Amino acid sequence: MSLPPRNRVLIPPTPHAPELPLGRTVLALSGRSMGMAWNARLAVSQATSEAALRTAIEDELSYTAALFSHWESGSELSRFNRSAPGPWPCSDDFWHLIQDGLALAQDSGGAVDPTLGRLVQAWGFGPSASRHAPAAARVPEPQVLAAALQASGWTHLQTDPARRALLQPGGLWLDLGGLAKGWAVDRISQRLADEGAASHLFELGGECRARGVRPDGQPWWVELENPPGAALPRTLVALLDLALATSGDYRQCFEHGGRHYSHTLDGRTGQPADHGWACVSVLHERALMADAYATALGVMGVADGLSWANHRRVAARLVQRTPSGWIEHVSEALAAMLEETA
Repeated sequence: MSLPPRNRVLIPPTPHAPELPLGRTVLALSGRSMGMAWNARLAVSQATSEAALRTAIEDELSYTAALFSHWESGSELSRFNRSAPGPWPCSDDFWHLIQDGLALAQDSGGAVDPTLGRLVQAWGFGPSASRHAPAAARVPEPQVLAAALQASGWTHLQTDPARRALLQPGGLWLDLGGLAKGWAVDRISQRLADEGAASHLFELGGECRARGVRPDGQPWWVELENPPGAALPRTLVALLDLALATSGDYRQCFEHGGRHYSHTLDGRTGQPADHGWACVSVLHERALMADAYATALGVMGVADGLSWANHRRVAARLVQRTPSGWIEHVSEALAAMLEETA
């Protein structure tokens, strides 16, 4: 369904009234990791160590990079991508995220695919590609694209549960960009709770997760992201034990020959997703799932994506760029949460 441009609030249902946090002070922390900014707002007591909370966040981000970064040559992902054909034993966390990725790939018909590293590289979005190259040079030659597509695909990745190993067929490159950030946000949220900041809002590169409420009893309010220049409603989201992820085709992209090329790739075609969408936002209990679903819906496009989201009761918004202007579409689950304001 389409909605007129009004200001709104988005109030997800809550199964019970939230308890006020023990901490009465809101501490703000920020930093950078993996090329992204992170921000945290935490309800803490005076006895809480700011240094300990910052260290906890930075430790978890470093651990995420050591597992899943394709920018770090020594990461577990990079080592798998360089490995010879055959079984490759995984760490527990790496194994579990790959299992999540393969399950999502099957459920989405390949709209989520953790094996697109060679396609990402071919389109100039990979670690050894020059993002400052002329746009024309970033459009791969047909033979290069065909080779990358042939070497990609989630059905090529077999697993050996008994040995907790991935079977490298030879030349398969993983890319967990649509999963690892959400995984990190979930993990950091749990770590903050373990460190005594049970009520908090944590955001990494535009994806966020909230627990509990503020000391004044208000939820953690987050504004839903609109594409740059879009005349769309301003929507404030009351995050309470929920995550919010947004995928935008304006974040990593380039223009060439009158066409817009986004970093969101469709592993079924080898091409950047091109359905006229500008951004997709998803609410979910897990940041991992919100992250993955936002990617999946962008690859599917508006019609198929909304149908898929409605079938699974996923709360999602897709913003479409058309010659006549911006069109906003929301799933049934998200529409049920919206309340218009003045």
